[in-house]
Amino acid sequence: MSDARQYFPLPSPFPMRRGGELVAAQLAYETWGALNAARDNAILILTGLSPGAHAASNAADPSPGWWEDMIGPGKHIDTNRWFVICVNSLGSCKGSTGPASINPQTGKVYKLDFPELTLEDVGNSAFELARGLGIDKLACLIGNSMGGMSALGYLVEHPDSVRAHISISTAPQAQPFAIAIRSLQREAIRLDPNFNQGNYDDAHYPETGMSMARKLGVITYRSAMEWVGRFARIRLDHEARADDDPFGVEFQVESYLAGHAKRFVRSFDPNCYLYLSRASDWFDVGEHAPDAHGHGDVAAALWKIHIERALVIGVTTDILFPLSQQEEIANGLRSAGAQVDFVALDSPQGHDAFLVDISRFGAAIAGFLAKL
Repeated sequence: MSDARQYFPLPSPFPMRRGGELVAAQLAYETWGALNAARDNAILILTGLSPGAHAASNAADPSPGWWEDMIGPGKHIDTNRWFVICVNSLGSCKGSTGPASINPQTGKVYKLDFPELTLEDVGNSAFELARGLGIDKLACLIGNSMGGMSALGYLVEHPDSVRAHISISTAPQAQPFAIAIRSLQREAIRLDPNFNQGNYDDAHYPETGMSMARKLGVITYRSAMEWVGRFARIRLDHEARADDDPFGVEFQVESYLAGHAKRFVRSFDPNCYLYLSRASDWFDVGEHAPDAHGHGDVAAALWKIHIERALVIGVTTDILFPLSQQEEIANGLRSAGAQVDFVALDSPQGHDAFLVDISRFGAAIAGFLAKL
């Protein structure tokens, strides 16, 4: 556990959007830089599904964070100027209250008794954290991937609480392709015999299901262009293959996926994965502005968001959150009166480009923040 991790107690009870409530819940978060006297230099980051709050190294925890090259003194998000907060999502298993947490009312792990989770709940909990830190208005709210959807939930639920927004590789509503992939990931976990309706333990962890879910995810996080460039049809050396398995791993790309999965399983709780995945499928910002037939109207919902400026970044090779969805967000925020910079990057890394193509993403983000 990171020494840099801090914990914020959410208001108790904390109401959940689809019903139910949490008692004595908490959010895990980390910070970099210092909040100024006017309390107007705060940047809050909402993450994708699997990262924790440790976005970058700091004095209390020098280990590299998941956005290490982006955040820090003199970096693209310059902590000499900005007070940066990164939140571990409500429902996760990296310090914040979620299905893997103890339910204080029963003394037992929530598991599948955890209330239904939405990304609006994730956004609302982050809003409570900002308010609890004495920040009436964020200088900037940053959301990438699932965190971008959580950020839209934050913005539409709490108008006038944010000056500027950076939206990265996300969506105003879950689309069929992304829903289909996440559905298969959840099915792989639930069909693992060790899942046992969510009643697994360390000795009976659904490792095969989680491994399959992670492999499916990694395939969609990158682009076909990158797979060809990195692996082509290169086969493993004969010594690296299992002679007793005629259908075992043979190509380097298979070995790469296996390595990713091995690092992920047991580092993330399966029930938390299921809840956050389903919350992503449920998300539709348009629900905040239904039309005459009760259907969600994305443009009308985005029109409700009151911010001064926005930067919307998408990647042409992203198959999970395609560029058209970034354009929809940019157009909606622009119609609501925000000054919007739209940046379409041709990074070959697909959806995960914001984690690895730091030079291009960083230049766009630093340029935008310099205007604030």
